[in-house]
Amino acid sequence: MIPTPEDGPEAATVTVRPYGNPLPLGFFAFGIGMVLLAGVGLGLLTGDEVRSAGILLAVFVFPLEFLAAVMAFLTRDTAAAAALGLFATSWAALGVLHIVAPDQRTSTALGMYLCAFALMLLPLAVTGFLGKALLGVVLSVSTLRAALAAAYQLGAPHALELADGAAALLLTALALYAGAAFLVEELRQRTVLPVLRRGEARRAVEEDLDGRRTGRAREPGIRKQL
Repeated sequence: MIPTPEDGPEAATVTVRPYGNPLPLGFFAFGIGMVLLAGVGLGLLTGDEVRSAGILLAVFVFPLEFLAAVMAFLTRDTAAAAALGLFATSWAALGVLHIVAPDQRTSTALGMYLCAFALMLLPLAVTGFLGKALLGVVLSVSTLRAALAAAYQLGAPHALELADGAAALLLTALALYAGAAFLVEELRQRTVLPVLRRGEARRAVEEDLDGRRTGRAREPGIRKQL
């Protein structure tokens, strides 16, 4: 906003700086983490390899996901930031557990944690469908995967751990698509791969502050949603 003589001596200049969209980083890190969880769930990683997976979750996936969460808060997308924040610390928690107890197959405490985690993802999945349906799909499958993992940890048959691993592989594919879709959108400044925006999320990208289509007002950090 540039002050004019009519504004008087109290007028101030406000500069709004756009941020880079953190969703590609968040989705790509998420997908890598899911590959590791799929390896554990499907029995492809055992023994010391589980500890190695835990280290990678804690020192690679967690920092990137946490950075994406912080940037999402700065770009004023509370729903995306909340989802990224929950997943960020879940990577750290699971990573530490795999490091400390790589041979432990089941844990009641972990099962209870995963139940609560799945429950907290439900409202995020619902609100995701109201804004960005692609995010809603990812969160819905994530809720299912967490529920399957929780059931196995609490004593369900081994088949549910295999289903958990399969769901993690599906999430890897969804994360790859979503990360690529948001990345191409930022590079081309228009939607190329569908992310299924609707309502306020769609208007935030298509319109500027005055309702006209301009590039600057559609930058992350200026628009209300990513």
